[in-house]
Amino acid sequence: MTDSKKPAPPQISPYVFPVLLAGLGLWCLYDGWFTTDPNMLKHQLFNQIASGVLLVWAVADFIRTRKLDKAAQAAKAREQSGN
Repeated sequence: MTDSKKPAPPQISPYVFPVLLAGLGLWCLYDGWFTTDPNMLKHQLFNQIASGVLLVWAVADFIRTRKLDKAAQAAKAREQSGN
C-alpha cells in the first residue's frame, strides 16, 4: 500500500458571503426603489425592507471578516517571526 497524500480541497474566500449579501441587497434595492415594473409593486415594501437589512448585514459582515482576516495574518506573522 502506498501512503499518498491527497491535496487539500480548494478554499473559498471568506468574503464570498458578504459579496452575495450585497448582491442580493442591491437587487432588492433596485426592485424596491427604482423599478417601474407594475408587477413588482406588490412586493415593493418587502424589497425596500430587505434591501436595508441585507446591505447593512453585508457591510457589518465584511467589516467583521476583514478584522478576523487581519488578526489571523498578524498571528501567522508573529508565529513565523518567533520560529
